[in-house]
Amino acid sequence: MQPGKQAWSFRRTEMKIIRKKADIEGLELSEKIVTINRVAKVVKGGRRFSFNALAVIGDAAGHVGIGFGKANEVPDAIDKSKEDAKKNVFKVQLKNSTIPHEVVGKFKSSTVILKPAAPGTGIIAGPSVRAVLERAGINDILTKSQGSRNPVNLVKATMDGLLKLRSLQEAAQLRDIPLSKLWE
Repeated sequence: MQPGKQAWSFRRTEMKIIRKKADIEGLELSEKIVTINRVAKVVKGGRRFSFNALAVIGDAAGHVGIGFGKANEVPDAIDKSKEDAKKNVFKVQLKNSTIPHEVVGKFKSSTVILKPAAPGTGIIAGPSVRAVLERAGINDILTKSQGSRNPVNLVKATMDGLLKLRSLQEAAQLRDIPLSKLWE
């Protein structure tokens, strides 16, 4: 580097996503168990097995939630994950049967790219991401998952992406400009 020249460093800043949890009163929620995993703890007498489950619930009209439960038996883990999912239901922005704009969701080492698609395309996604999108009510979308393929991380990355979605009105309000100026 030449003397007198300044090295530029670009620090990525991200906007904090603040979303209120949705009220589930009156919603007809459907649920899907994404994964059930057996884990072992080694103790003096051998291995002690327990189970964890990941559930996704939604009303197919813009409300979706995820939950994680752990227990010594599979049915108990599933019940706990469903209860946790009911406590974490959020409203996501939809535009007809797709999303308003392209977005990237991240969680730990998993990245999920979500792109809007034309009507009739369907849900182009793996099983973990598909479960979240179907419960949210999205019917036409293109997705690509990168990094870790762990189902728990993929589901959380998908939720991160869905919570980053903004409508035109929200974007104009965040920038403090009228909606008509947004297109200029």
